[in-house]
Amino acid sequence: MNHIDHAPALGRPEDLYELDSSVQTPTFRHMDLLYPTRNVPHGSGPVHPLTSGPEIAPRYTIDDEHCDVDRFMQRNDITGLLVLKGDRIALEKYAQGNSQRTRWTSFSVAKSISSTLVAAALHDGAIRSPLDPVTHYVPQLIGSGYDGVTVEQVLNMTSGVRWDETYRNPQSDRRAMFSAQLALEHGGILKVLAALPRLHAPGTVFNYSTGESFLQAEIVRAATGMPVATYLSQKIWQPMGMEQNAFWQLDSEGGLEIASSGFGAVLRDYGRFGRFIANGGKIGDGQVLPVGWVDDIVRLPAVSPLRDVKPYAGPHALSYHHQWWLFPQGEQAMAGHGARAFSAIGVFGQYLYIDRDADVVVVLWSSAPAPEMPAYEREIVAFIAASVESF
Repeated sequence: MNHIDHAPALGRPEDLYELDSSVQTPTFRHMDLLYPTRNVPHGSGPVHPLTSGPEIAPRYTIDDEHCDVDRFMQRNDITGLLVLKGDRIALEKYAQGNSQRTRWTSFSVAKSISSTLVAAALHDGAIRSPLDPVTHYVPQLIGSGYDGVTVEQVLNMTSGVRWDETYRNPQSDRRAMFSAQLALEHGGILKVLAALPRLHAPGTVFNYSTGESFLQAEIVRAATGMPVATYLSQKIWQPMGMEQNAFWQLDSEGGLEIASSGFGAVLRDYGRFGRFIANGGKIGDGQVLPVGWVDDIVRLPAVSPLRDVKPYAGPHALSYHHQWWLFPQGEQAMAGHGARAFSAIGVFGQYLYIDRDADVVVVLWSSAPAPEMPAYEREIVAFIAASVESF
């Protein structure tokens, strides 16, 4: 855990999902002061260049109000905004005390980063197959509801194991996981997961589960023999030329990364990660992810265990695949979103949006007043569409 002199007024670690508005933004800005973390070194090589270009000025209409960028940021508590067209910065703005050096928390955007590391381990051969049983890498789950569940089913949250994701319900499984996290007992979260019952046959029902995402850290650590933060640094953060160290929250001092949340980085480095994904998981001429992995994010192949699963029908997404949210296509397609568009999304309004057809990456930080804000989600999607259509 990092410490600084004259630390800002922050909320308590246990109040993360119900912070007072006076401390919420500084708390999101300084999560590494509240929880144990591990650095993700950016290396000493050249920084991946992002050039400045003509600035776009997206406009959209919502609730009969015509909005520009500044109004969008005010209405939706946006604290950081980056739009990239290729490697060109088309829009970059900060608010509420944030700056280019702020390392902002990702919440569930981290899920998509950790699933990317599972893919990297598959490419390296450290994970033999996505159809491997998760207990091969996490033997502590033998005899639990996860016995017989595959790595692929963990990635797609179709284990069939019970999970209640309600953030502000003290009795939910998500809050039980959070309590275990606050106890700072290494392995405590895994004990929570091992005690959950199975409700459905694996691969038959989608159920959004932060617990499922946490298992990605256990899988990657067991497969590679190194901490997740170290693996991220070696595979992506250093080769991609990130400009600053990131950090990843741990389950205990010196313990395991919280693969489902707790990742923090500067705005431009989130954008660079988006560029890495948009480029098909390649850095220069080097393939980091399996060939076709990124292509497969936006489709459910016939051989996928998900082939018979009814897609999730959320306010902005058709389905969830490999821990990325997909946008509706066909008759339900939304204006401004291409066939190869998908997002990493975190509570309180965090977005990493990638449209590979338009070659656009959008990163949004928000300090929304509640974990889930449907009105904000609807407007954020409208703003993103307007940004893509600005080119």
